Amino acid sequence: MHMKRLPQFAYPAFSRCLCLRGQCVVTFGLDLDRIEDGSNLDTGIDSYRRYKEDILDIKKIGADTLRFSISWTRILPNGSLSGGINQEGINHYNSFIDELLKQGITPFVTLLHFDWPEALERKYGGFLDSSILDDFKHYVEICFKTFGDRVKNWITINEPLIIAKHGYDWGLAPPTRCSNRNLCVAGNSSTEPYIAAHNFLLAHATAVRLYREKFQAEQGGQIGLSLVGQYYVPYSDSVLDKKAARRAMDFELGWFMEPLVYGEYPSIMRKLVKQRLPTFTEKEKKLVKGSFDFIGINYYTTRYAKSIPFDPKAPPVSYSADHFLNETAEKDGALIGPNPGGSKFIYIYPTGLKKLLKFMKKHYQNPKIYITENGTVERRHDSIPIDQVLNDQHRIDFISQHLHQIRLAIKSGVDVKGYIHWSLFDDFEWTEGYNVRFGLYYTDYRNNLRRIPKKSAKWYHDFIKGDEDQA
Repeated sequence: MHMKRLPQFAYPAFSRCLCLRGQCVVTFGLDLDRIEDGSNLDTGIDSYRRYKEDILDIKKIGADTLRFSISWTRILPNGSLSGGINQEGINHYNSFIDELLKQGITPFVTLLHFDWPEALERKYGGFLDSSILDDFKHYVEICFKTFGDRVKNWITINEPLIIAKHGYDWGLAPPTRCSNRNLCVAGNSSTEPYIAAHNFLLAHATAVRLYREKFQAEQGGQIGLSLVGQYYVPYSDSVLDKKAARRAMDFELGWFMEPLVYGEYPSIMRKLVKQRLPTFTEKEKKLVKGSFDFIGINYYTTRYAKSIPFDPKAPPVSYSADHFLNETAEKDGALIGPNPGGSKFIYIYPTGLKKLLKFMKKHYQNPKIYITENGTVERRHDSIPIDQVLNDQHRIDFISQHLHQIRLAIKSGVDVKGYIHWSLFDDFEWTEGYNVRFGLYYTDYRNNLRRIPKKSAKWYHDFIKGDEDQA
């Protein structure tokens, strides 16, 4: 694929707070007391009403693809068929997809982006119970049947690792379960992350089988899932630290890739987690193995991995503790890469993306890959003159450096098919609320949520259009 056609866009997951009949349905378990700026999602950035002008902003830049999400509860309000189908939600997504195609923009649709129905969480515990497999299947079948004549690129689940780690181990994100009773009212950090991840894999594979058996031949689309791809570098040249870095990759990326490629969890996970790690039946292995046409990779940063001693007889504490390593962005007083203002997790290390992609090629049979998220941030400062805020040269540098690493990976034989930047607009970003800005377009929260192109948006346009000076 010609490198000039790689850059595309992602629509922020929480830019589209879809208000139906004046009521917004938002992600359950999002404790607003934990939101840094005390904000909420009642309006988001109002793309529900502004989608036509937003799509025109995409066209102005010259991108030919948009990644966005469909929300389960906007199709099935209580999560299952028993509660009926919300035709108003379907009508909106039909209009949205039609408008994209009218403007020559290809939809790349995510079916689950952290927002499964609260009704199912209350009914049987959500992804801690295998009952969710049938409900997820019913939901995605409606989507395939209703939108699949126009949508040819499907992502079943976004970042199951983040949901398992943040939602069931750390208790910082929905459904806020963990072992720490000062933070979570319920949960078990040593078992529930593994149970939830197991059901995410089975739900994904169930959706893929359904799509392949009933829709793919006629509709001609492709289907996969998106995984977060943080890369790990050994803290030192010691054997223990090298093993720690590989262990980190196995516990995060391999946790999902090895079942998808080989039908089994990584051997180091089976060795360390033992009976707490669910096992696949032979039927489930056949279901999961090979259940993707492509893999989406969301890459933002890299960390050092430093081994720590472990006692195999010690009682289990948590998924994170099972890694037996310290994760750090600092070594000998120096950061692994620059930390953009406002970020709690990004340390800019473009080489990590190339290393990650080559790792995928080497260990997982060189799958077809789309970079489905990649981007950087700046802190929101309303007191700074807007012309200064719009001059985001750091974002231009970030994108160009990462695209260069992708190009090198492609030259080495990695099968990368596309790049989707995160994100099109500044948006609501989990616990940071509206305090950080990821967009190529500035969202003016003080002036009717108007969108203003940053310097990076103009650079992006020139790059896509083939200005060699921008490469």
